[in-house]
Amino acid sequence: MTQLSDAIREVLAGFDLPDGGTLISRDMIRALTTEDGHVRFVIEAQSPDIARVMEPMRAAAERAVAALPGVATVKVALTAHSAPKAPSLKIGGHAQPQEGRMAPPGVKRLIAIGSGKGGVGKSTVSSNLAVALARAGKRVGLLDADIHGPSQPRMFGISRRPASPDGKTIIPLSAHGVTLMSIGFMLPEDKAVVWRGPMLMGALQQMLMQVEWGELDVLLIDLPPGTGDVQLSLGQKSDLTGAIVVSTPQDVALIDAKKALDAFATLKVPVLGLIENMSTFHCPNCGHEAHIFGHGGVAAEASRLGLPVLADLPIDLDTRLAGDAGTPVALGEGPMAQAYATLARRMIDTGVV
Repeated sequence: MTQLSDAIREVLAGFDLPDGGTLISRDMIRALTTEDGHVRFVIEAQSPDIARVMEPMRAAAERAVAALPGVATVKVALTAHSAPKAPSLKIGGHAQPQEGRMAPPGVKRLIAIGSGKGGVGKSTVSSNLAVALARAGKRVGLLDADIHGPSQPRMFGISRRPASPDGKTIIPLSAHGVTLMSIGFMLPEDKAVVWRGPMLMGALQQMLMQVEWGELDVLLIDLPPGTGDVQLSLGQKSDLTGAIVVSTPQDVALIDAKKALDAFATLKVPVLGLIENMSTFHCPNCGHEAHIFGHGGVAAEASRLGLPVLADLPIDLDTRLAGDAGTPVALGEGPMAQAYATLARRMIDTGVV
């Protein structure tokens, strides 16, 4: 991408949409060209009704881009695709037998991110690691396999449904440089997923194999907590490069993390390392450091197993606020963004990604 294209996208990222996100984070820019300073692009709204009220934003975007150095002319079109054909996949239907392994074409590596229990920040780590890897120049996908409790749609600020050109293939969504798929895109946010094991497997197989992931350096898989059907199916039927286990230092969390580690060992999935989340709390007023959930437990378990501790991540208010707002903290420039950038760089430098 040229410097001018980068500058244009940076400007357009400043245009906030009424229902959340920006023109860039909501993936609404199409056909951007900058030939000889003559800029053209399309703003694609979700529906004709939305497009009709976006004309002032189109005009403002055109003016903002025209003011950039190196821009000779600007032409911005506003369009809306008709209501996308929703995938007619029987999401949650009984799993169909797969021939061979579940290996999405074009995806170089599959890395599962798991935990023994819920509430340790596994999905937060997954979203921010995906963003950090994308910022480091990697082509990254994120599959939200926590089917009973999908949280990635909220963490990435996406509320729309993916389209399907033929009712079978799913076109994934994207935000913040990450290609995304979640069962949460297919259902209302407050709709419970009350499915048995075979239905879970059907949804998992479809989201892994019927999504057009494209060419990716890595597909991160945000697993549900525990050691159930999803972990078993992935471990047995997909070519996982490895797994990362997230835990807090708390004894009850470590007990379950050890079970997750044992499950990966049973399934012969290599564990790439552990991440200690919520390891410390730094008081913003006095600077005091407190170990709310204990200290050293994850490091001790990693040492016992001969595994690296990939990161120690503090409990942090900005991380929570950013996740709730749909803008992962790794997008910023603060201490937490740097912590995730360091984690991403470590994975790249060691050849994991």
